Amino acid sequence: MKRNSVLFVGCGDIGVRSGVRLLAKDWQVAGLRRDPTSLPEGFMPCAGDYTESGTLDFIAELQPQYIVATFNPSDRSEEGYFRGFAGGAQNLLVGLGRHRPRLILLVSSTRVYSENAGGWVDEAAALAVHDPRARAIIAAEQTLLESVHPVSVVRFAGIYGYPGGRLLVRIKRGELSSREPQRFSNRIHRDDCAGFLCHLLECAESGRELAPVYNGVDDLPAPQFEVDSWLAAALAQRVTLAEPQLGEAHNPLVSVNKRCSNHLLHASGYELEYPDYRTGYKVVLGAAE
Repeated sequence: MKRNSVLFVGCGDIGVRSGVRLLAKDWQVAGLRRDPTSLPEGFMPCAGDYTESGTLDFIAELQPQYIVATFNPSDRSEEGYFRGFAGGAQNLLVGLGRHRPRLILLVSSTRVYSENAGGWVDEAAALAVHDPRARAIIAAEQTLLESVHPVSVVRFAGIYGYPGGRLLVRIKRGELSSREPQRFSNRIHRDDCAGFLCHLLECAESGRELAPVYNGVDDLPAPQFEVDSWLAAALAQRVTLAEPQLGEAHNPLVSVNKRCSNHLLHASGYELEYPDYRTGYKVVLGAAE
């Protein structure tokens, strides 16, 4: 592959969106997924399962200058998380062989933080070592960060932007999170996920040194009840809402309560396309009409 070349390992929606942007800037883009036949035109399709030993051995010959790893659990069990994240990271290192990419970007999650009382967390905050699924993600981070390769980790939170996303479906059913106890949530639009990843790749290409870890979140952590209520009001003219049902039983974020700082994201020079949930969801709701 030529100098400005990137391989997306686990090329799902974020990988595709990132790759399309890079193709427009004349990068060479390869995408690995189990079935790569649906990748957009211009992608080099690579078939494989990163959870399987030996599947990534082709990377040593392909020699991409950049790698973006977007691992997912093979299933929702604890074992599935370790297989998808920790196993995927280990298989990636083995697949690299003697090849030394200029940068590996690992897409991670703010789930790794232990904070659960509404406090602010930055990239150095304590990690959730008592959560087995978080430990699987942490293990993937550590495997790559402790390797011989240059690595940056991007911890995304609450990726949204899908017209049929779970939050919108829940609000359309009239199910709002409870007002009390107040629980903060964090999020980022999927276009900003792609934009930030591409920004970091371009920073690395220009020779800039990256931080080892970034929080990929927008500017406005907000109580989930506030987000739900705003969406309910925005949807009122478009759908018939059921009577709102408040309570912990209807709050899928019952265990989530932290505010994630994006200081390093801004310090990198990236400008968010959607700095808060209102600007982002206005676009989502418009696309859904």
